[in-house]
Amino acid sequence: MTRDFAVTDDRGTGALPRYAGPARGLSELTGKEKTPAVNTGVIRSWRHFLAFGLGSGLVRVTPGTFGTLVAIVFYLPLSQLPHWLYAVCVVCAFSFGVWLCQSVSDDLGVHDHGGIVWDEFVGYWITMFLMPFNWGWILAGFALFRLLDIWKPWPIRWIDKHVQGGLGIMVDDVIAGAAACIILHAIRLGAGF
Repeated sequence: MTRDFAVTDDRGTGALPRYAGPARGLSELTGKEKTPAVNTGVIRSWRHFLAFGLGSGLVRVTPGTFGTLVAIVFYLPLSQLPHWLYAVCVVCAFSFGVWLCQSVSDDLGVHDHGGIVWDEFVGYWITMFLMPFNWGWILAGFALFRLLDIWKPWPIRWIDKHVQGGLGIMVDDVIAGAAACIILHAIRLGAGF
């Protein structure tokens, strides 16, 4: 399904930016719901660029998985912070993400567009909270978070369907991340790591 979006510029003048409207470079995105094609010029807006995970959300197949891979890159320096500062950064990223996802979703005219992957960033960072820094845990966190985010067991699926707006876009991934974090810590403690 393809559709062009009415997008206003970041200065609030109401004028359409150059990338809005019919354009070349349409990218079909699939994911959380049937999502219309997005003009790849959309990443000229800093808000869209961030919401689309620095462009990783424009990948045609499994944008959430590619967004989570990019989240790992940012996890590497985050993991070196003191635990309290890591938590503050994640809370700030969540709060900013509620606004960001709502704003970009409104621009695109689609709730929870599959290409919006900022929520995957935050969900993955929650998954890895207080985990030891090594590639085994990093990859295990990636796999478990993606499994829960795609599968959406209760209550994640219910929240995904019933909570609207930027909060709704973010909170299902926050819960998937928290569940993945708890499971990883249980495995770690059970295995004596």
